[in-house]
Amino acid sequence: MVCKKCEKKLTALAAPDKWKEGSKNAVAGSSGRKLNQNKLLSKSSKTRFNPIETKCRLCKTRVHQEKAHYCQDCAYKKGICAMCGKQILDTSSYKQSST
Repeated sequence: MVCKKCEKKLTALAAPDKWKEGSKNAVAGSSGRKLNQNKLLSKSSKTRFNPIETKCRLCKTRVHQEKAHYCQDCAYKKGICAMCGKQILDTSSYKQSST
C-alpha cells in the first residue's frame, strides 16, 4: 500500500526491457554484456548481500520494497503508506487478527 505521492518514487519495473542495443538497461557506450564472463567473479554477484537492508519499523522483519519503512503486512493492518507512514485507510471497523 503506497499513497499517491509515494507512487512516483517507485522505480522497479514488473517486466524490464528486453536486452538490445539502446535499451534502458544496456550500459551506455558498450553492448551491455560481456562474452565469456564468469558470473561468480563479477561485481554483480558481490552485491547480493546487503548488510544495511531496511527493516520494518513496527515488527522488525525485512522490507522487500526499496525506500519503504514498513512491511506490507504492517502497512495494511495499520492502514498506512508503506513508504511515508501517512494514514490511507480507516481500519477501525476492520476485524483483523494479529496472527
